Amino acid sequence: MSGPLTPDQLLAYLGELGIDQTTIDHPPVFTVDEAKRLRGRLPGANCKSLFLKNKKGRMWLLVVAEDQRVDLARLAESLKSKRLSFGSPQRLMESLGVIPGAVSPFAVINDTTGEITVVVAADVLSHEKLNFHPLVNHRTTAIGAEDFLRFLEETGHDPVVLPADQI
Repeated sequence: MSGPLTPDQLLAYLGELGIDQTTIDHPPVFTVDEAKRLRGRLPGANCKSLFLKNKKGRMWLLVVAEDQRVDLARLAESLKSKRLSFGSPQRLMESLGVIPGAVSPFAVINDTTGEITVVVAADVLSHEKLNFHPLVNHRTTAIGAEDFLRFLEETGHDPVVLPADQI
């Protein structure tokens, strides 16, 4: 495969895995506040994903509820890493094949070398449905929490699950 998958290829892959999903189209969003205004009411937990790195080049994709505050120093300590920072748009595209605003755990399908560690806030997994961008920021896809974990496993990204107070 050359280049990152398209949203339609991702949705087809979910179908191949037998994962039910619902996808809606909406205007492009780049922030949680924009998403709240434009997406309408979706059932399930709306999540945000942060692409993080440390100075040694290690990379993480953090998945939390959209309103959760993230303390990068506390998270670094929980991950036994030194200081964390946000990855650049260029590194994001190279590693996950998405642009800022479209970051989601679905993007790990493009991490074929397994360089990205997925970190998920435990409370996110308590919801029946989870909402993520399907590689673009003008669509949102809802899948079941169990199916989300299966997707991560199938892509070789067994997540690190942390309590919210460690993030």
